[in-house]
Amino acid sequence: RAKEIKTKLGTLLQKPDSTIDFIIPYPEKPEKPPKAQKPSPEEALQWRDSLEKLLQNPYGLASFLSFLRSEFSEENAEFWVACEDYKKTKSPGKMTEKAKKIYEEFIQTEAPKEVNIDHFTKAVTMKNLVEPSPTSFDMAQKRIFALMEKDSLPRFVRSEFYQELIK
Repeated sequence: RAKEIKTKLGTLLQKPDSTIDFIIPYPEKPEKPPKAQKPSPEEALQWRDSLEKLLQNPYGLASFLSFLRSEFSEENAEFWVACEDYKKTKSPGKMTEKAKKIYEEFIQTEAPKEVNIDHFTKAVTMKNLVEPSPTSFDMAQKRIFALMEKDSLPRFVRSEFYQELIK
């Protein structure tokens, strides 16, 4: 937690390129995702009990990401999305490229959006990346999913934005 705060403070303390950087990019209330079709209140109600259903619904995923961004905690959901995209990659060259990018962005120590995984999971993931395959990030992705299910989903469900969706 302290590391997250330090990283975020470091980002804020960097010298801005222009005065436009002084505008805080995060609204107080998450923006409604534009493109995906808004779910019925009944459908949105199902998300309370199923992170999987939430993440599989384009509007749900966009809403969840928007909510997490509003509280500066989007790295887990972004990692999960990156892993899903990675699994769909067919070309070995592209797979290696994406694996490297995911590792550098989310897994390596001091990564810009480092996810919170235990040393064993990190070691297994790094071993899997010697020869990237569609399952290289499975263990880490499962750990992050469990973390979001236990921590992020309950906060999202209590949020004002979610409450408006189920009305």
